[in-house]
Amino acid sequence: MLRTFESWAMSALVLAITAATAEADVAYVANQGGGTVSMIDTSLDQVTRTLPNQGSIGAKVQAVVANPTQTRAFVVDADAGTLVVVDSATGKIEQSVAVGKAPEGASIAPSGKLIAVCIEDDDAVAIVDVASAKLLQKVHTQGSNPEHCVFSGDDRWLLVSNENSSNLDLIDVKAGRSVAVIPDPGHPRGLTWLPHQSLAYVANEHTGAVDVVDVDARSVVQSINTGLRPAGALAAADGKHVFVSNGGSGTVTVIDTATRSAVTTISVGKRPWGMALTHDGKKLYVANGRSNSVSVIDTATLAVIKEIPVGVLPWGVSIP
Repeated sequence: MLRTFESWAMSALVLAITAATAEADVAYVANQGGGTVSMIDTSLDQVTRTLPNQGSIGAKVQAVVANPTQTRAFVVDADAGTLVVVDSATGKIEQSVAVGKAPEGASIAPSGKLIAVCIEDDDAVAIVDVASAKLLQKVHTQGSNPEHCVFSGDDRWLLVSNENSSNLDLIDVKAGRSVAVIPDPGHPRGLTWLPHQSLAYVANEHTGAVDVVDVDARSVVQSINTGLRPAGALAAADGKHVFVSNGGSGTVTVIDTATRSAVTTISVGKRPWGMALTHDGKKLYVANGRSNSVSVIDTATLAVIKEIPVGVLPWGVSIP
């Protein structure tokens, strides 16, 4: 009888843990050096799975995104010029989609239907259909060396940062063409749209600042000092704050969008870059490339609450 009770209790515990895990957000971390993706259960703040199940995804993985149902991870392999599709449950590589020479940044549309991949050496953005994992089109940028490309909230626009030409392309997704170039001196890198607004925040590596860009006016309206070599920018879902990762300082700057001023700076690991927020906005995950870790920041206290070891040279984080 005791054994039966113990078995029942153990089964109940496993079911409870499984249910909690299923409800938690999963953070996907692309490890550039090892060619793997670490999957972090955000309720436990620990790595629960590594993709693929054996070997590596590629020689130089960069961005990673997952489809809304989290059945597939889409990983940029810069060395092979592909977007690699991995089954999230089995860890098996399903296919590789040729996108162009030297892809780097990628984002998934808010609708979950499209993925945009920045193709640096082709001066283009590849648009991939999520459901079929097929390349739909390549849109050439007017600027040079596009690195990050982010959809607007309605899927209509793509804003693209061009490192070598120090400007931004505005792409009309439906029309499949760049309709404007916005000057943004200072080696623009990561960028983020403010929700329900035509404003974007763009990290500029050379100036040590994030630029506020009025997309409708096609101009930079303000620059906010952050830290050394800012690389990533991410807006909170309510639009009240923007987080900027400073790769050279090993910090994250928190900006109040109402006053357009930095409210605090948080020390994280070495060479922070890509970031992601949980859906409830309570935790921010920051990939620390030179520390082989992800810092977890409590967005209420604006303090690091955990450092999670991941793979080698984590490039970025995404939460579907």
